[in-house]
Amino acid sequence: MARDQLGVLSALDAAKTQWYHFTAIIIAGMGFFTDAYDLFSIANVTKLLGRIYYTHQGAPKPGTLPPNVSLAVNGVALCGTLIGQLFFGWLGDKLGRKKVYGLTLAIMVFSSIASGLSFGHTSKGVVTTLCFFRFWLGFGIGGDYPLSATIMSEYANKKTRGAFIAAVFAMQGFGILFGGIVALVTSTIFDHVYSAPTYAVNPEASLVPQADYVWRLILMLGALPAAMTYYWRMKMPETARYTALVAKNVKQAAEDMAKVLQVEIGEEQEKVDKLTVRDSNNFGLFSKEFVKRHGLHLVGTCTTWFLLDIAYYSSNLFQKDIYTSIGWLPPPSEMNAIHEVFRVSRAQVLIALCGTVPGYWFTVAFIDYLGRFFIQLMGFFFMTVFMFALAIPYDHWTKKENRTGFLIIYALTFFFSNFGPNATTFVVPAEIFPARLRSTCHGISAASGKAGAIIGAFGFLYASESKNPATRDAGYPAGIGMKNTLLVLAVCNCLGMFFTFLVPESKGKSLEELSGENEEKSTDKISEHPTASNKTLPV
Repeated sequence: MARDQLGVLSALDAAKTQWYHFTAIIIAGMGFFTDAYDLFSIANVTKLLGRIYYTHQGAPKPGTLPPNVSLAVNGVALCGTLIGQLFFGWLGDKLGRKKVYGLTLAIMVFSSIASGLSFGHTSKGVVTTLCFFRFWLGFGIGGDYPLSATIMSEYANKKTRGAFIAAVFAMQGFGILFGGIVALVTSTIFDHVYSAPTYAVNPEASLVPQADYVWRLILMLGALPAAMTYYWRMKMPETARYTALVAKNVKQAAEDMAKVLQVEIGEEQEKVDKLTVRDSNNFGLFSKEFVKRHGLHLVGTCTTWFLLDIAYYSSNLFQKDIYTSIGWLPPPSEMNAIHEVFRVSRAQVLIALCGTVPGYWFTVAFIDYLGRFFIQLMGFFFMTVFMFALAIPYDHWTKKENRTGFLIIYALTFFFSNFGPNATTFVVPAEIFPARLRSTCHGISAASGKAGAIIGAFGFLYASESKNPATRDAGYPAGIGMKNTLLVLAVCNCLGMFFTFLVPESKGKSLEELSGENEEKSTDKISEHPTASNKTLPV
């Protein structure tokens, strides 16, 4: 039996789109802009790090990062992100979203700057300090996932909630694009001002002392957008749903929302007190009641995000290796060190413009019309199709005349990951769980995704190595080859389709209706098919 909805929450659900909605999108979205910039900009400079710090004799392959170093540089931030998602997700439910929201941004700003100032007398020292600061950078980034998603879902109205949450996440696309542009501009400036001998077989011959500034500047500039929004993030009021449903202070919630909604909202503390006494929804995360009501939902959000990120992060972090394997990027011996950064960054920008950024905003435009379930299922389906299309005729794509076709299909894979599960896996966990567990459950789901990203990043680097010792990078064990690696990623996407059926459709419903917080007692059960949106969720 449904309870009467609190007036302040009804006002939020029915509120017309106002300026405060867009303000919240920008404030929360700039965190994700920074997240993407910091996580993916490392892909633009890893080859340069190899040229600068591993050109000495005794390196497995002079001018190339050794396997363990490459894994650490690419994966350590993901490890920090996973821990940050779990920690700040839990903290956001315990202390409130706003109290810890500014802390994540401060950690990102400090760690971005510190990454560029990495120090040491030896190459090992520099890389060690870089990895240390990138771990803490990932820790701050991890906190932004559950907090930004939860804050946006609790601010939004139920009609356009999906678009608002997706718009926050879509800023990730601009972060990837901006990271590529910054690397392009920086490398162009240094390449023209400090010219070096090109086409040198010896990597040291194509280096200039100023090359060390390039990667440092690229990493440090990621702090700017985060620092610019810190003040406004700290001025945001606590969400009304946390204040009313978790802190049980409806008066404060009404006052906070009256300012942003510009309406008068009556006090209903007596109603909250009565609901608190007879509340049947005070079950914990590890209780049988939670497993009964939301256990399959949490399994669905965790597995789909896990499977998606295996494919998504391995493809993003190792774009440069994919481009090199098909011959789109020339070998290092044909470029000077800074020009190599330019070529890698240019490839990233082209893919971002053609596939990544449009995909995000297609989701924003259609998520509240097509629904989360349809978009996620469609995205996984096309990612599977396109990945198989790259993998099965892989030898065909390595021929020079066919490289354009490869890049088009590769860009479409990114398009449908973002107009698909990469966006919806972020949106849904912020909608379907109770307010007192919402941030925690989103953090668990996101951390599952990062576990997939770590497997994808670490596994891809080894698995994609050629089985032929003559063509394999020194220091790397024999892998299964690029073709078979792409096949594995295709299978992951295919599995994601099946696990999508565990995730309920949340389009057009209030958060309390989805989580069961406006229900006293019900014996109704939701249909196992998530598209049955006309039925009540389990409570």
